[in-house]
Amino acid sequence: MSNESQNSLSRFQQILLVLLRILIGWHFLYEGYYKLMVPGWSSDGSPLPAWTSAGYIRAASGPVARIFQRMLDAGWTPWIDNVVKIGLLVVGLSLMLGLFTRIGCWGALFLLAAFYLSMIPFAGVQQPGAEGAYLIVNKTLIEAAAVCVLLAFNTGSIAGLDRLLAGAKRQRKSEPVEHRSPAADVADVA
Repeated sequence: MSNESQNSLSRFQQILLVLLRILIGWHFLYEGYYKLMVPGWSSDGSPLPAWTSAGYIRAASGPVARIFQRMLDAGWTPWIDNVVKIGLLVVGLSLMLGLFTRIGCWGALFLLAAFYLSMIPFAGVQQPGAEGAYLIVNKTLIEAAAVCVLLAFNTGSIAGLDRLLAGAKRQRKSEPVEHRSPAADVADVA
């Protein structure tokens, strides 16, 4: 989205878009943090087992589930677990801080697509351990649609570290060459 069309957004619309980005970022960040920090302790004081994606993948029945199940069978469980944990953390930080926001959005879409396509809800009835009954549309798909909105409006340029970095880059380029420090010239080359 161009700066001109972004300027056509009202302040309220911009605030809501940035709030949506921060909330989605928090969701990703906390999911990653939780998976990273488990094992923990249950409310009765007993230790919890370490988090693993194996249970989710073994129960998956979506179009890409078999790919991930073969990866588990080949012993890739630790690798998958680490990619999920670190991916969730990095995407969450990116979206919350508005840093490399577009890359963070694409990372979020990749993870959400993997989760959704691993287990598309076709049952349409309450599943054990689930909080609702879903038929095709679930929270994962809705969150993916919301991330597409973030991509369309480039919310990092509305507010966040992306905006600060872009302003610093514009300021550096507008300085006359004779007044620039040698470090600025090196930064432009890099």
